[in-house]
Amino acid sequence: MRNKKWLPTSLAVVTAVSLLLAGCSSNNGEGAKTNNTNSSSATDEKTEEVSTDPVTFSYFAFGTNKDVLASETTIGKILQEQTGVDWKMEFVAGDPTTKAGVMIAGGAYPDVISPVGELAMLLDAEALIPLNDLIEKHGPNIKRVYGPYMDKITNEDGNIYILPFTANIGGYLTDPDAGSSIWIQRRVLKEFGYPKVKTLDQYFELIEKYQAKYPTVDGKDTIGYATFAGEPGQFYTVTNAPMHLAGYPNDGNVMVDMKTHEAKLYQGTDYEKQWLQSLYEMNLKGLLDPESFTANGDQFKAKLTSGRVLGFSGYTWQIGDAINNLKKAGNDDLRYVSLPIVFDESITDAYMDPPSFVNNRGLGISVSAKDPVRIIKYWDNLLTDENQKLVQWGEKDVTYSVNEKGRYVMSDEQLANRNDNEYKRKYGWAYFDYEWPRYGDNSVYEDGNAHRPFSQPEVANINYTDGDRALLDAYGIATFSDFFAKPVERPWYPAWSIEKEQNSPEDIFNQKAADLQQKYYPKLALAPEGQFDSVWNDYLKEFGKLDAAGFEAFMTAKVKDRVAGKW
Repeated sequence: MRNKKWLPTSLAVVTAVSLLLAGCSSNNGEGAKTNNTNSSSATDEKTEEVSTDPVTFSYFAFGTNKDVLASETTIGKILQEQTGVDWKMEFVAGDPTTKAGVMIAGGAYPDVISPVGELAMLLDAEALIPLNDLIEKHGPNIKRVYGPYMDKITNEDGNIYILPFTANIGGYLTDPDAGSSIWIQRRVLKEFGYPKVKTLDQYFELIEKYQAKYPTVDGKDTIGYATFAGEPGQFYTVTNAPMHLAGYPNDGNVMVDMKTHEAKLYQGTDYEKQWLQSLYEMNLKGLLDPESFTANGDQFKAKLTSGRVLGFSGYTWQIGDAINNLKKAGNDDLRYVSLPIVFDESITDAYMDPPSFVNNRGLGISVSAKDPVRIIKYWDNLLTDENQKLVQWGEKDVTYSVNEKGRYVMSDEQLANRNDNEYKRKYGWAYFDYEWPRYGDNSVYEDGNAHRPFSQPEVANINYTDGDRALLDAYGIATFSDFFAKPVERPWYPAWSIEKEQNSPEDIFNQKAADLQQKYYPKLALAPEGQFDSVWNDYLKEFGKLDAAGFEAFMTAKVKDRVAGKW
């Protein structure tokens, strides 16, 4: 069984230096010793040349994308022409733990895996190979991109198993349109003269007031409030709310004190009770969607695009298709805007992410991989500036243009394509812009252009509709991120990426605590009138049987390690 803890900083730095030095010297060194027995390849050991003969590998990720052969997309075809490599890409919705367990039980894996939250489980099963030797021999671009983060991605056993998705390059550019997880339909704000809405009570009162005035839309009842909690693996959407409403960023299930760095659970606190009691009261008024805890992702997004939902909880990455479809439909009043909602006026919101690095979300090569060398060379080629621009911007003069100042811009037509879900799939942006070795979202190229198109001010401005500008003007702001407080640096962020060794006390606590939330949140939100407090007390009794103090001590120690530079 592998030890899955990350290296202490001092040892990790030694590892990082050895990797970087190896990249600057000849390629005949031994490098780090690994247990990889799957490195057979059409590689000439003297020339380090790798065959570009056609080959197709299997790629697996958890998600709702449609399965595809990479070469059927424009980006995948261009990359295939460069390398000879194609990918059979499979995406599986549902419970990732169950799927990972099936893989492990069968002992057969796709060539590469994006394990999401199942990294510890796959490492424990020794399903992923170490990448050290492969990076040293074939990864100059990997070293360039991940060099500053080597201490964060190296395990205590000295091996690197995944390449994460958040390695920032060339600076840090804040997304001008970043938002929160609490949204309101724009026609609600418009109806009441674009009022200031900061507290949860103000937010729900506005929705209630609007629904009383307009109970139906196109002959169907409006839905006051819904939440993205019915999709397997997405329940954190509703459980994270107390943390955000209390003025903390997305650190998972803990709130970290800025001065003491103590990590405290919000589960079982007055914050959680206040949130659930608000849902309970909304339900008693007939304003909470009764399918909030059962509707899957497609059903939830269909409700959003119907125009019936007045407010909802959901992160942008969960509901992107619905947001794009609403924009494409052209009725700005039925679109949504996220707001910095908190419990009371004295709280400063913290929805905007500070600079961060997530070290337990990435792509790894499995022990079943047919040719790890071809795969690592593909990844290295993907990490050139040219190909990073391809997977984000596309092709010059086709999907974007360059103005006389050297700035990347988009025409109305190019922008419409970038916002069209089907075009994004056909072109390949839906498949290549995230779950691969990549530059982090906030990266900046050497020429000053943003890595992500919508972080480019010129593109963000063109992307605004008349309705966008009217709303921004009404609130006296220039971009949607201006609704929110500026992010505050948190050296540990995000705490949810702190790895819990499989079957450790912390891992077991996490699972049992989450199970309790999934059991009791629907009971509490949908409780009959007068029964909320009794159900809450039952919940607290069961929660009290868990070792919350031990988990908090573990998380506090890990947070303090990160503050001290030890990942």
